[in-house]
Amino acid sequence: MLTHLDEPETFIAAMPSPPPDRDAERALVDRARGGDVGAFEALYRANVGRVYALALRLTADRRDATELTQDVFVHAWRRLGTFRGDAVFATWLHRIAVNSLFMRVRGDRRRAARIGAPGDDATGDEPPAALDAGYARVVDVEQAVDLERAIAALPPGARRVFVLYDILGYRHEEIARLTGLAEGTLRAQLHRARKLLMEALDR
Repeated sequence: MLTHLDEPETFIAAMPSPPPDRDAERALVDRARGGDVGAFEALYRANVGRVYALALRLTADRRDATELTQDVFVHAWRRLGTFRGDAVFATWLHRIAVNSLFMRVRGDRRRAARIGAPGDDATGDEPPAALDAGYARVVDVEQAVDLERAIAALPPGARRVFVLYDILGYRHEEIARLTGLAEGTLRAQLHRARKLLMEALDR
C-alpha cells in the first residue's frame, strides 16, 4: 500500500536527483510492482521535481500543481503494471500528468455546464505565478524568469497549447485528442500565446 510521500515543493528548491540509468530504473520499477514502497519512493524522488515543474507550467498555480503532481504519482503507483519500459519512466509520468490535467479540465467544464457558470477556458485569465522551476533553455537567469512569468500569465487555453506544442513537442492532432478541441482552434491559441509572449518579453 502506498504510504504518504513528501510534498513536491520539498524538492524543488534543489535540483532534482539525476534519473537512474535504464537498467537501474527498470529494477526499481520491478521492485515497486512487487509492493516495495521504498523503490517507488526512489522513483518519486528522482522525478518529482520535473513532474512538478511541468504541472506548474501547465496550471500556473502552485496549489493546483502540487495536487496534480500528487495525482500523477498516485496514478503511477496504481498503473505500474502498464509501464512496459519502452520509454523512460519520466516520459511515462509526463504523459500521465498531461492526461490527468485534461481529465480535470473536462470535468470542470462538465460541472460548469451543469450549473450554468460562465467562463471560457480557452480565453479566460488566471493570475500569474512566479515559476522558479522548469525547463526554460535560457542562459540569462533574469530572462528565464521573465519568460516563465510570461508563460504563467497566458490565458489557460493558450498556455496549455504552448507548453504542449512548443515545450513538450506534442503534435496538433495529439493535443486535439487530449483537449477535444479542433486543430484550427489549437493553432489559433498557439498563435495567440506566441504573440502575447513576444509582447510581454518586449516590454
